[in-house]
Amino acid sequence: MADKEQFDDLMSDFEIDHEKISEIIEEHVNEEGLVVAADTLPTDLPIIPLRPRPAFPGIMIPLLLNGQGQVAALHQAMEHQAQTIGLVMVRDLDEEDGIQNLHKIGVAAKIVKVLHTEKNAAHVLVNSLERFAIEDIHETGTSLYARVNYHFAMELSVNPELRAYSMAILSTLKELVQINPLYSEEIKLFLNRSSLDDPGRLADFAANLTTADGQQLQEILATLDVRKRIDKVLVLLKKELEVSRLQTKISKQIEEKVSAQQREFFLREQLKAIKNELGLEKEGKDTEIEKFQKRLKKLKFNEEAERAVEEEMEKLQLIEPSSPEYNVSRNYLDWLTMLPWGVFSKDSYNIARARKVLDRDHYGLKDVKERILEFIAVGKMKGDISGSILCLVGPPGVGKTSIGHSIAEALGRKFFRFSLGGMRDEAEIKGHRRTYIGAMPGKFIQAMKTVGTANPVIMLDEVDKIGASFQGDPASALLEVLDPEQNGSFRDHYLDVPFDLSNVLFIATANQLDTIPRPLLDRMEMIRLSGYILEEKLEIAKRYLIPKTLKSHGLVRGQTTIQKAALKQIIDGYAREAGVRNLEKQIKKIMRRAAMAFAEDEELKKIAVTKRDLEDYLEKPVFTADEIFEGIPGVATGLAWTSLGGATLQIEATAVLAKVKGFKQTGQLGKVMVESSEIAYSYIMAHIEECGGEANFFDQHFIHLHVPAGATPKDGPSAGITMATALVSMITGKLVKKKLGMTGELTLTGRVLPIGGLKEKVIAARRTGLQILVFPEDNRKDFEDLPGYLTEGIEVHFVKTFKDVYKVVF
Repeated sequence: MADKEQFDDLMSDFEIDHEKISEIIEEHVNEEGLVVAADTLPTDLPIIPLRPRPAFPGIMIPLLLNGQGQVAALHQAMEHQAQTIGLVMVRDLDEEDGIQNLHKIGVAAKIVKVLHTEKNAAHVLVNSLERFAIEDIHETGTSLYARVNYHFAMELSVNPELRAYSMAILSTLKELVQINPLYSEEIKLFLNRSSLDDPGRLADFAANLTTADGQQLQEILATLDVRKRIDKVLVLLKKELEVSRLQTKISKQIEEKVSAQQREFFLREQLKAIKNELGLEKEGKDTEIEKFQKRLKKLKFNEEAERAVEEEMEKLQLIEPSSPEYNVSRNYLDWLTMLPWGVFSKDSYNIARARKVLDRDHYGLKDVKERILEFIAVGKMKGDISGSILCLVGPPGVGKTSIGHSIAEALGRKFFRFSLGGMRDEAEIKGHRRTYIGAMPGKFIQAMKTVGTANPVIMLDEVDKIGASFQGDPASALLEVLDPEQNGSFRDHYLDVPFDLSNVLFIATANQLDTIPRPLLDRMEMIRLSGYILEEKLEIAKRYLIPKTLKSHGLVRGQTTIQKAALKQIIDGYAREAGVRNLEKQIKKIMRRAAMAFAEDEELKKIAVTKRDLEDYLEKPVFTADEIFEGIPGVATGLAWTSLGGATLQIEATAVLAKVKGFKQTGQLGKVMVESSEIAYSYIMAHIEECGGEANFFDQHFIHLHVPAGATPKDGPSAGITMATALVSMITGKLVKKKLGMTGELTLTGRVLPIGGLKEKVIAARRTGLQILVFPEDNRKDFEDLPGYLTEGIEVHFVKTFKDVYKVVF
């Protein structure tokens, strides 16, 4: 009773449509529920090979017969009273139909209805009846015929084990229907015709429902024992259930993903439609065009640029957004309309304000500040500062870049800086042509877009380090930009329309002028920034560097102090170069050590760094005091200029007795300096008696001239009088005055020519402690222009010839 209730419960899940089932089998089922057939099935059957799966008893299936042999077998069966054919699965799907390629177990099937027939094809509906085993098979013409032995399904007595298996199969089928409703109709039809009392039929039906491969199904068909057959079918059903669950899970994940995308798409479309109705948003292309038109109202194009914009706008309206050309055209219009055509910031020509800004940001550099103020004053009188290109030349760390910032602030202009150092591609200056993928304008047009005004201050940093390669010469491309006569119609390769750069104030920076091409140098006005002396560095450290470094290290004013003597020692022993960049690094080292001390000792309140503490903070000094060799015949002190500022130069001369006269120089001297030494040697040899020497001195001696610090390359003409002085001192044995330094180029006639870098050389002399300086007469004006704090306490002599030098030095 319990089994029947369980069976009824299972069957209740399948809604059986009896009317539909009756319509399907009405013609072929008698009153007892059995398919009408002949009293006995024939033992000789025409055989139809099946692919790719076998047929099972009790199942009605449609068949599509192909080939003359199969159609002939059909006609042969139709002529027999039983109208029965044999359905046997092939062994190998890749092989042709034949006796050797057929399994031994097949199914006899009643031809229910011929739906369609042609010469070599037929479509029939058959009802599978019973299993059979082939005893003998032969081929007649193109058809196969077999003598078979039937294995009729036997009615089994009620067996609890088989009933349990049947219930398990029905339960699995129920789960399959819940997962895949496609099985529902077939299960309804079967349940209407069968019961749990026929487990064999149930097993066959369940096996036929699965998607197992043909060989597995053939194995089940060939299993005649119902107990074993139903066991194998249950395993197949469980596998089918797992596959269906996995398939359902995958389908669900895909559906969820697709549903989310569809939902987002529909919501976006609805939002777009709502915005369009409210006038909040328009189509993408219309929005872009309106954006460009809105920008155009604020700009004042030149005639050619205006014509280019109009043509491009018309072109954009005709192009579809999906076209690749659309993005090219849109980007071009975006650049054209983002540039500040006719947009200017108001210049400030307030001299007092400009002086205040320069004094606030920079200490010293009086001559540079005055030159910049004069420049601003000219702009005030003229009404604009157009056509101006300045070049700030000086050693590293003297404040060239920061002065550019201060000039921009003083004028009230926007500031843009980019470095030319290492630039090798001309396209960086003039842009790429629009035909290239990823094309964009050059740096100058990008700068104009960034600042948003047509009269900014643009700083070209490291102009002396610009390069050249096979991609072009950027220095040559700069000629147009930095020429006031040409940059009023600068034509970038990307824009291909003239843009006015004449209102831009260009400020270039360089460490030296030797590497700047002469045509480029001619277009710029030089402003030299010399190095700082100790007193200036001391004030810069107090006013700017120490407060800035305290803040950047999380320290407060007064928490860490550096005494004046210690600061002087840092400048002289650790940061002697012309600029203050290295000085700032040394102060940062001290502040880092101080920060660590405060972090480790919370009770520590204050740190005062003295001169004695410096080696603990900064290790040994990098520089030692410049030693001046005095009181030795044949030694003279010269003054030299380097890219890092000024320096002193010791020159030594000695004579060796020799049968043949000669002259050599050491100290890694450059070509120009070697020539200077030879000129000095020739001049002294020609005028040796005037200098107090013996006439035959050079005939009996080999002369050796040396410039110490042999590892350092040296070059330049300004050591001529120093070398001549060292030779005279060596020959006569006279000593050069103490604390005396000199510089000047000597000619073969004894004239002293002017030199460069006077300020740097004076700074080097003060740092070394020299008190008497000898300069060429032509440099008098340069010396008089120096600030008083540099010349104070220095005795200066200006000379025209070497005779004047001789009078001063000895």
